Amino acid sequence: MNENSSVAESLTPIIDYLVDTDYDIIGSVNFLDNTARMMYGEGSCTKPTSENETVFEEDYEESLTRFLNNAVIPEEREEFRLILNVKNIKRHLEEQGRFETSLHVLWKDGSVRAKKLRYFKMKNRMDCCFVTQTDITDMLLEEERKRQTLQNALTQAKYASEAKTTFLSNMSHDIRTPMNAIIGFTAIAAGHINETEVVTDCLEKIMTSSNHLLQLINDVLDMSRIESGKMQLNMEPCNLATEFHDLVDMVQTQIQAKQIDLYVDTLNVKDENVITDPMKFNQIFLNIIGNAIKFNKTGGMVSVRIEQKPSKHSGYSNYLFTIKDTGKGISREFLEKIFQPFERENTEDVGKIEGTGLGLAIVKNIVDMMNGEISVTSELGKGTEFRIELPLELQTTKVEEVNLDQLKGLRALVVDDDFNTCDSVSAMLREIGMEPEWTLTGKEAVLKAKQAYKLMRSYSAFIIDWIMPDMNGIEVTRRIRSVIGDETPIFILTAYDWLDLEEEAKEAGVTAFCRKPLFISDLRRIMLKSAGAVIGAAKEEKKENFDFGILEGKKILLAEDNLLNLEIAARLLKDKDILVDTAENGRVAVDKFTQSKQGEYDLILMDVRMPVLDGYQATETIRAMSREDAVNIPIIALTANAYAEDIQHAKEAGMNAHLSKPIVVDALYETIAQFF
Repeated sequence: MNENSSVAESLTPIIDYLVDTDYDIIGSVNFLDNTARMMYGEGSCTKPTSENETVFEEDYEESLTRFLNNAVIPEEREEFRLILNVKNIKRHLEEQGRFETSLHVLWKDGSVRAKKLRYFKMKNRMDCCFVTQTDITDMLLEEERKRQTLQNALTQAKYASEAKTTFLSNMSHDIRTPMNAIIGFTAIAAGHINETEVVTDCLEKIMTSSNHLLQLINDVLDMSRIESGKMQLNMEPCNLATEFHDLVDMVQTQIQAKQIDLYVDTLNVKDENVITDPMKFNQIFLNIIGNAIKFNKTGGMVSVRIEQKPSKHSGYSNYLFTIKDTGKGISREFLEKIFQPFERENTEDVGKIEGTGLGLAIVKNIVDMMNGEISVTSELGKGTEFRIELPLELQTTKVEEVNLDQLKGLRALVVDDDFNTCDSVSAMLREIGMEPEWTLTGKEAVLKAKQAYKLMRSYSAFIIDWIMPDMNGIEVTRRIRSVIGDETPIFILTAYDWLDLEEEAKEAGVTAFCRKPLFISDLRRIMLKSAGAVIGAAKEEKKENFDFGILEGKKILLAEDNLLNLEIAARLLKDKDILVDTAENGRVAVDKFTQSKQGEYDLILMDVRMPVLDGYQATETIRAMSREDAVNIPIIALTANAYAEDIQHAKEAGMNAHLSKPIVVDALYETIAQFF
């Protein structure tokens, strides 16, 4: 046995352990006779065929040739034939004492694995060396994964830094614009204080600019709350018809200013009463509909459709909201980051359009919180479509429906140039027992009315869209009235404010206007009115008009630490002949109430954030007093904290209502009036 063999045999226990744990191959090479003694592990794909041997002794060059031809990928074979020859290995060992290199082998399953070869000089010997082969595929993959993770983190950090820099630049412009208007028009008003028309115009522009500034601040605060995880849903019962009628009312000014054609309809919506967060629900659609108008061209179109779909979860239903516009569209590149914070598409008119780039990021987060989905498709120059699907819980308390048996079997004609609207309204009419027909044009509607009248099968009601291509709804009404007379109710269906047209409509014979989107509850209500039935418990559409005369002579304790806010609130109250007593902090408010006579104060307006004693603490102190009016006196919170948790905090402290700052005048009077 030669000396190299004895070395290998003495290391056999160690070699066995290493092969089992870390190495595919381990062994030694004798440079005197170019022989190699190798042990092959499971990771080797070039083990000799003999199964009786544990250690194989063979010619190094033959072993290398077999390894290169049978295992190494073809494109690396010639390169490593030179690198791994004995002469090259010996040169490296003489210079450095060790040599290592990496190559790629074809594995048994057809995959490619990375292997590392290491040659180690034996101590005090130049005629022998150790050699090992290790699989490093997983290590390389892990290193690549870590490298990619670090690269992604770096990219994200760089992107966030750039986005926030851009955001601050945009915010600087967007905040300064309304601030310049507020300061400028205030100076103009002060210089023309005796010119009522000039001052009034300035005040209107100051109010508009202030509202825009407030919206910018709200967006930034909302995004901050989302990122900190503090935004919560305040789930409560609400009615989809009410929410969308209010939404349409809110965008009327924008619609009229740009002369936008607005189409709003429903499809298969049978359950209107749901449970959601009304404020955030409105925020979603105000943002998207507002953008559809803002980025649209004058005379463009915006359509909104609400569709109900079944849900696999009991007690829930899926609602699909589709908002389309004919605006400028969104580039394919920007669509990929449209829901990211601080992003605004870099177009030539971006500086002319108000915004922070936060609206859609907030929308996406709210939709996610509601377990919904949002998607967007767009084409430059043609328009954009948003699709939002929300799973909404249905209210378990069923609204009692008024009997409509008197309408069963009566015929009705639906006239609208949109097929889906005709189909939807017809389905609702069938739901209440009527027999509907529909047509897509005004001319055909007039013809159908004439034919039905001649055949003595007249329609009992007409529902006509206001805006149609061939003839508007008022003209259609006028022509139908000339045939059928004045008795049959004719309703105009519209998403627009009809006040300016009301007189002309009545002269033409319109019975009433119906608001789009039309829900089944709206249809029931107008049909009951037309049939002369009693509405009963049905809620009127218009808000109750408070008799503010009842506030005259009432005495209110106003607690507010900010002198300007105190002056504004006191002036608004005095304008309604209310007696006002003031307190500059919560402690003074408590002391004044304690020193007052029983029933001296009719109500307390309590700012929440005050020094010495805040509004919550002051309220709790008053409520804990033993006197009777301490328990019964209405206490209304005044605060800039207008989130759901703040409202809940006010209730828990013993407050009866909540008014957010800046004060909305009508809301102030209406909230106070409800307690008298």
